[in-house]
Amino acid sequence: MDTAELIVTDKVDETIEKIIGGGLNRFNDDHVGYGDRRPLAVLVRDPDTEEIVGGASGKTSLGLLFLDLFFLPPALRGQGIGTEVLGKFEEEGRRRGCQSAVVYTISFQAPDFYVRHGWTIFGKIPCDPPGTHRVFLSKAL
Repeated sequence: MDTAELIVTDKVDETIEKIIGGGLNRFNDDHVGYGDRRPLAVLVRDPDTEEIVGGASGKTSLGLLFLDLFFLPPALRGQGIGTEVLGKFEEEGRRRGCQSAVVYTISFQAPDFYVRHGWTIFGKIPCDPPGTHRVFLSKAL
């Protein structure tokens, strides 16, 4: 291929993610000599309906635990369930050999929750609406 066409789109499907993610993963694997990325989720299930109602998801890779998404329905907040989910997520990261963890949240979401659980803020970037920012945190495991 001598030239390339650039396309800007908001339609990113599983195929596109596999092409981009797969290419990056192969590049990383070639560079370090192995690939150890694995998805990770700690799920919260309603015991009556057996429906998944929340939890945390992310991945482990190259000694780092990535916490990508974390949600609990309002009715389950303030009961210690979030602390249990986070603890199990971190524990599995340690079991997989991760030495550190990283997450980002929004200032109106849960930065204080993470700080209470030993996470350290290492960056903030303003975003919309005005006065709001993304908060980046890490934790040594």
